[in-house]
Amino acid sequence: MFDVDGTLVDSNFHHTMAWWQAFRRFGHDVPMAEINRAIGMGGSKLIEHLLGEERNREEDAELEATHGAVFATYWPGLRPFEKAADLLELCAAKGLVTVLASSASRQDLGVLRGIIDAEDAITAATCSADAQNTKPSPDILQAALTQGDFTAENAVCVGDSVWDVLAASKLAIPSIGIASGGTSEAELREAGALEVYKNIQELFEAFEGSLLGTLSPNT
Repeated sequence: MFDVDGTLVDSNFHHTMAWWQAFRRFGHDVPMAEINRAIGMGGSKLIEHLLGEERNREEDAELEATHGAVFATYWPGLRPFEKAADLLELCAAKGLVTVLASSASRQDLGVLRGIIDAEDAITAATCSADAQNTKPSPDILQAALTQGDFTAENAVCVGDSVWDVLAASKLAIPSIGIASGGTSEAELREAGALEVYKNIQELFEAFEGSLLGTLSPNT
């Protein structure tokens, strides 16, 4: 199971800017560093995390809509990380069921899949509509297990944020951390990642000896 934003596509800092502009529109001066550390949570969880429970909840839907509108302006400039498509294709060639476990909106996910450009290697994908609660709750990963028709005992989660790792741990799924989204190796390991790679390219090059390689029936 692969997270998408910050893991396969270099988009975390675009999300940070989009959330910063959304918060500013409604008079909330949230430092970008704090926003960036929360990227990987679903929108509703991120808003609560950054603005607290005493916020005006009537703004939440408009904040999410504003973030989505601003983020859409960045679509033309988004790029996949080096070897993102190659890694998905390698997983498929090695007999692994590959599911994108994303909490992005359905529209954003469609754009991100086009950017990755590895449709033949993707078995299924989740979006925010597939789960009631988003990361760090495990609902998205549970939905990914269901869509991929496999179990936690036979899964590995690959993600760039502590929220990915924490969500996986709640289902006892081992996780691989990717330090390409702004979260350090130390933070990913502290959250519970069993392996950490600098980026997807490094994981691709180390595939045979990685948790993915161990999981593969064709290795």
